[in-house]
Amino acid sequence: MGKETLILLLLLVSGLLCGSIIGEILSPWVPFLIKSKVITWSPSADLEILKYDLNFQVKLNLASVGGLALAFWIHRRMK
Repeated sequence: MGKETLILLLLLVSGLLCGSIIGEILSPWVPFLIKSKVITWSPSADLEILKYDLNFQVKLNLASVGGLALAFWIHRRMK
């Protein structure tokens, strides 16, 4: 994983977080920003000698998607 990929992932995660926080702040005035959809992924396996069970959950709303788009735009401008 290269340095540019790591920077992109960091920017995208921070964009999601900042967008979600801004959506929560603006929710009293713009209530449709916090309507969200939860996406889950739960991989698991039992291989007799190794057993794992992971649970990943992403909660997306309009504000967090806007933050994600802004973070991607910022990454493109950094090049």
